[in-house]
Amino acid sequence: MAAARNIESLAPLLSLESLVQQANVNHVPDSRLSSLSIEPEDGGFKERFVLTVENKYKCEHCHLPLCNPKQTECGHRFCGSCIQKILGSPKPICPLDNVALYENKVFKDICCKKEVLALQIYCRNEINGCTKQLPLGKLEAHLLECPYQEVRCARRGCTEKVQRKDLADHLNSSCTYREQACKYCKNKITIAELKKHEDFDCPAFPVLCPNKCNTFILRGEGNNQEVKMHEVNAMAQHLTYVLMKNEHLENMVFELQNKLQEKCKTVDIMSAQISHLEKEQSKFAQLASKNESRLGHMQKMLASQTDKLMNIDQTSQQAYQRQEEMSRDAKTLRESVDHLYSRIRQLELPGRTVGPGTGAANLTDLSNQLKRFDSLLSVHDVRLADMDLRFQLLETVSYNGKLIWKIRDYKRRKQEAVSGKTLSLYSQPFYTGYFGYKMCARVYLNGDGMGKGTHLSLFFVVMRGEYDALLPWPFKQKVTLMLLDQGPANHHLNDAFKPDPNSSSFKQPVSEMNIASGCPLFVAQPVLESGTYIKDDTIFIKVVVDTSDMPDP
Repeated sequence: MAAARNIESLAPLLSLESLVQQANVNHVPDSRLSSLSIEPEDGGFKERFVLTVENKYKCEHCHLPLCNPKQTECGHRFCGSCIQKILGSPKPICPLDNVALYENKVFKDICCKKEVLALQIYCRNEINGCTKQLPLGKLEAHLLECPYQEVRCARRGCTEKVQRKDLADHLNSSCTYREQACKYCKNKITIAELKKHEDFDCPAFPVLCPNKCNTFILRGEGNNQEVKMHEVNAMAQHLTYVLMKNEHLENMVFELQNKLQEKCKTVDIMSAQISHLEKEQSKFAQLASKNESRLGHMQKMLASQTDKLMNIDQTSQQAYQRQEEMSRDAKTLRESVDHLYSRIRQLELPGRTVGPGTGAANLTDLSNQLKRFDSLLSVHDVRLADMDLRFQLLETVSYNGKLIWKIRDYKRRKQEAVSGKTLSLYSQPFYTGYFGYKMCARVYLNGDGMGKGTHLSLFFVVMRGEYDALLPWPFKQKVTLMLLDQGPANHHLNDAFKPDPNSSSFKQPVSEMNIASGCPLFVAQPVLESGTYIKDDTIFIKVVVDTSDMPDP
């Protein structure tokens, strides 16, 4: 091995001039594959031209100076790669005049190519300091000798690139793969591998005695005699070191045995603790199982009670509405009776001047007529009220699955909700179509359930409609609940959900309306009342039902 190294050290080194020439030769470009080729892979030339390039020398597709120009039948010029893209389309047409293009009618424009290659450009290495101006066609030849062109170092293993003018300095002073004589064995080693050579390979490098006697000897196969002489001369010292090392090892073994005994005791204690914890864990697991069963039972009871409370609330709301209607009817009836009494008193006055029989007969006739008119008026009042309600519903009803609900007098209605007078409000019905689902919205201004007193609660209600028998059940359409922002920012609050097919809220209604389903914590009251959601004491609620995937009945 040493002989081989000596042979390598005697090998002639390449001269600096030959390395520079080799670096230049390695960078002679192939006509098609070299990075120095002036033709871009796609589109036109991207060089910096001295003068502004005329439009006749620019591609009509990429708008760059033409590279390998081709001319079409309609007289327009394109780069070779650009025209291939256009011809590769299913129906190639000229992008300027929409004339159909055919590959066999597109030809090379050699005259234009010569004119483009004659245009003056700046060297590509202008950014590195080259000030050369030359025709585009001579750029490739210039790059082979440009002092600012980057070339790769010619030394084997070195991948660094430097400018051609700095290559000699790099090879002479900064290349880490230049060779240098080892100061121990005098062999030529590259600077990059010099430290590794000294640490592991150099036969003349001084190393410590393997017996740890602090004596330096030379590493290598040719120094065995020196090692043997050192071992003979320092045998007593080596034996002393062996005895000291043995004593140190015995002490370490004794310490390790003591530590092992302590660890064994710790392991026993931890095993007992683990056994105790496993028993405790088993007890807690049993308690958790019991609590889970109890929790499931309580959840079922809570769901049942919630449904009952919703039914009671709905019934009470309907009863309250009927009571209000009866109060209004009683007031109207009282006004009608008062009016009749006033008419009778007016009729009694002239009747006193006539005979008693005549007055009684007139009063009887008038009374009968009044009764008949009163019954007719009552019938008309009922019909008018029914027609008025129908007209109101028809004016606001929606058949596209969207509801915009305007709630006036927000402060008063919320105070009624806080006092318990009117807990919730129902919107007018709306439909997914003329023969679709009938629905409405329900709002608790002072919150309901978890949101009572802190939030506005908003719910969606499926109502009994006239065409339910023709519709698919349960109700499966996506529902979006929204509180509209009346300010310019339009930061609407919304929440969306897909109906649970197992919930009774979305099955075919058997009464006027199903149990409401929605968001008890829809919006916090401070957020609602501090923003621009309330304007002129009015809020707007929007409900959108997705009807895109709903079949026709």
